[in-house]
Amino acid sequence: MGQGARPRTGARVAAVQALFQAEASGDNPEAVIDQFVRHRIGVMPGAGGAMEAVFEDGQVPAADVPLFAKIVRGAARDSETIDAQIAAHLSRDWALDRLDPVLRALLRAAAAELWGGQDPPARVVINEYMDVAHGFFDAEEPRFANGVLNALARHMRAGEFAAEDGPRA
Repeated sequence: MGQGARPRTGARVAAVQALFQAEASGDNPEAVIDQFVRHRIGVMPGAGGAMEAVFEDGQVPAADVPLFAKIVRGAARDSETIDAQIAAHLSRDWALDRLDPVLRALLRAAAAELWGGQDPPARVVINEYMDVAHGFFDAEEPRFANGVLNALARHMRAGEFAAEDGPRA
């Protein structure tokens, strides 16, 4: 997944990875944040001592560290609310724990941003996480994520969609 100089997208990629790692390992989110800041975020030394921006072995070359930490902390702090919101927007035959763990981490990170305030706008959050989803998945998962994120955004930030969801003439 290439990102060029998109540190906010890098923060979201790292947040998805960190939430996945915290769930898989049972580690405290603060410990995972610290590990990512010390070992995974930043430009890594490349061949011949050159510095290269590469996504290898979970490395995130450029990431807005404060945004990364805010997303992970928000997802951890509000995990019960966020998980309930995600579960409420899944089909009846899909439980949250049945989702691919990376997809679950992506939905949690996006929901944490949507739940955490009005900035950035919901459409920006959705678009950013769709970019992230396409970096992790090739099949149906991005389409599935888009549907869930749209439903979450319309619920969590109804005011941003009020004009287009209102009565039509």
